Amino acid sequence: MESYLLDWANLLLRWVHVITAIAWVGSSFYFVFLDSSLTPPVDEDLQRQGVSGELWAVHGGGFYHPVKFAVKPPTMPAHLHWFYWESYSTWLSGFALFTVSYLWNAGTYLIDKSLMNWSPAAAASVALSFFVVFWLLYDAICQLFGKRKNGELIVGALLAVLVCAASWLACHWFAGRAAFLLVGAMIATTMSANVLFWIIPGQRKVVAAIKAGEPVDPVHGQRGKQRSVHNTYFTLPVLFAMLSTHYSFTWSHPQNWLVLVLMMLAGAAIRQFFVLRHGYKLGRNRHPLAYALFGVAVILGVIVWLKPAPASAVSATESIAAPALAAGATESLDYEKLQPLLAQRCYMCHGAQLQMKNVRLDSPALVKQHAQAMYQQVVVTKIMPMNNATGITDAERLLVKQWFEAGAKTD
Repeated sequence: MESYLLDWANLLLRWVHVITAIAWVGSSFYFVFLDSSLTPPVDEDLQRQGVSGELWAVHGGGFYHPVKFAVKPPTMPAHLHWFYWESYSTWLSGFALFTVSYLWNAGTYLIDKSLMNWSPAAAASVALSFFVVFWLLYDAICQLFGKRKNGELIVGALLAVLVCAASWLACHWFAGRAAFLLVGAMIATTMSANVLFWIIPGQRKVVAAIKAGEPVDPVHGQRGKQRSVHNTYFTLPVLFAMLSTHYSFTWSHPQNWLVLVLMMLAGAAIRQFFVLRHGYKLGRNRHPLAYALFGVAVILGVIVWLKPAPASAVSATESIAAPALAAGATESLDYEKLQPLLAQRCYMCHGAQLQMKNVRLDSPALVKQHAQAMYQQVVVTKIMPMNNATGITDAERLLVKQWFEAGAKTD
């Protein structure tokens, strides 16, 4: 029953998390586009009001005319919309999902004993410390170097080193799948912390000053803009880290930390292309195609690097699958030859004593029922066994592949 309820919690939290993340990412992308597409106002009345930029757009059958006041509007409107619950809701639902999916069963999902043989409590504590330590170091870098000459270049370089170090540590301390998600959650936590500790408080101070009739300190807008820009470059790397957990060929690689770093670099470069593309249309910068081409080149390089070895190169020695593989044609791979593999690699989690994800594989009928899922999880994605806790070999995965492709016989 616990597994069943956890699955429902996982599904519902994932649903909420995706919805709120779409809202947050969508608003972030829109305002980056808006800032990059504003042009100086033509109307003299707008100029007198202090409008620094305007945009005309058409959408959904109507025309829109947003304007931006660089420091403050002439008067405060009765209703002012704030953009922060998209961020907070995304983080809260994401952290709840991380708790249900990884921290609740840290021994299964966080720990790879071939890397670090620590207790579930220790693994969970260290994982949570990534969120706090990364934010503190990132925030210190921004405050110490952000105002200096070429400060953003210094911040960018130090941040790249920090992300690489965190990725290396995560992939050497935790199971690969958990490490990728942990790095993504770590950066996403920093994004939400930017909103909570800098962007929104700064905006509140500006609004309070306007209402009190006091001069507005432009530093609040400058700080908020800095953190907002950082957030937009974090977005694609975070999305890759989250989505890649479903594709084991990324996080199961011996140099998985480098795979993660390279793909996040590609995402940041491609995001730079989209950011500058809007300014290019207005003649503000050179065509940013080079950034997109660089990102695509990095992705193609990773694809070539991770190319799997030919099936003929898979060794079947020292495996319980060896006798079955040596038998010859796939037509002979029936349930009797598959059952010893299931007993050794699968029954401990999907047998009479324990049914993870409500799946049992200890009878021919149940194996037949879950044959498609077995093939997907064991052969295609290689997600199962989780973190390869039972030590299944490539030769044994090949046996499952041949059995399934021969008709998944169980009688």
